[in-house]
Amino acid sequence: MNLSTTYLGLDIANPLVVSSSKLTGNIENVKACAAAGAGAVVLKSLFEEQITARVESKLRKNEMYFWYPEAAAYIQEISKGPAADDYLKLIVDSKKTVKIPVIASVNCVSPVEWPFFAAKMQDAGADAIELNIAIFPCSKDMSSSEIEQSYIDILTAVKKQVTIPVAVKIGPFFTNTMSMAFRLAEAGADGLVLFNRFYNPDVDIATAKVVTENVFSSPDEKSVSMRWIALLSANGIPADLAASTGIHYSIGVVKQLLAGATVAQVCTTLYQNGIPYLKEIVGGLSDWMKKKGYKDVQEFRGLVNKFPENTAGFERLQYMKKNFE
Repeated sequence: MNLSTTYLGLDIANPLVVSSSKLTGNIENVKACAAAGAGAVVLKSLFEEQITARVESKLRKNEMYFWYPEAAAYIQEISKGPAADDYLKLIVDSKKTVKIPVIASVNCVSPVEWPFFAAKMQDAGADAIELNIAIFPCSKDMSSSEIEQSYIDILTAVKKQVTIPVAVKIGPFFTNTMSMAFRLAEAGADGLVLFNRFYNPDVDIATAKVVTENVFSSPDEKSVSMRWIALLSANGIPADLAASTGIHYSIGVVKQLLAGATVAQVCTTLYQNGIPYLKEIVGGLSDWMKKKGYKDVQEFRGLVNKFPENTAGFERLQYMKKNFE
């Protein structure tokens, strides 16, 4: 079976991509992913908010920085340095060690500094960049259109700094996901990753404190991304589509490819079953293709979109009870 495909203009051996997480945060795991058969890896994200918070914390500790802006600027620069340097080293080491595409990832909320850092990622050898943009719509003073424009501004600023492909990873919380996806594609996104799985808070009733809940995804969660993969594919979105969240087994990969996904990103299942489980997922995809008589992934990608009734099924919001009496 020919499992090879192209994602973000990169030739990859199969449509299995290890998504950004701690699993891809060190060179040993990157090597393990490649050895287990991953088509590509997305390195663990560098978080803009985390570094910014660290800088602000240092500045607040000394009043001197208020009176001497030059000193504050110096502290800002050296505080960002270590995390940025470590990340760039991971890119360099990964490219030296594995032959599969290495995609850098940055979690950003503003277009101010990170476009320039994206250029450093490119210089370090990254094959592509995944912009993990997550702006939580919780401000009463910020309109939905302003939030959406922030996504476009970040992407536009990054595209001006790099020549390598850029994918945008987003969440499902938009008034019109279809419109937003096309806006991103028109602004230069080479691919869209659907969807980001956000932090899930819960309340500990014994301590009345906020705690983390549902760290790992479940297979049922794939339906949200699969719906939008199918609808965007059917509408001819001019960007590659990476399915993310809830893909645990080879059958989940098959479903996303049938819906029109270019690749499928996996994460939780590797935490639960180990990185070598990638071999089983790739093998399961190959076995299914052989059983169905497909010799190439392209033969069945987006197959469900060839039937209008399937598109109508993805567009439906409400359950409908049939009553013919």
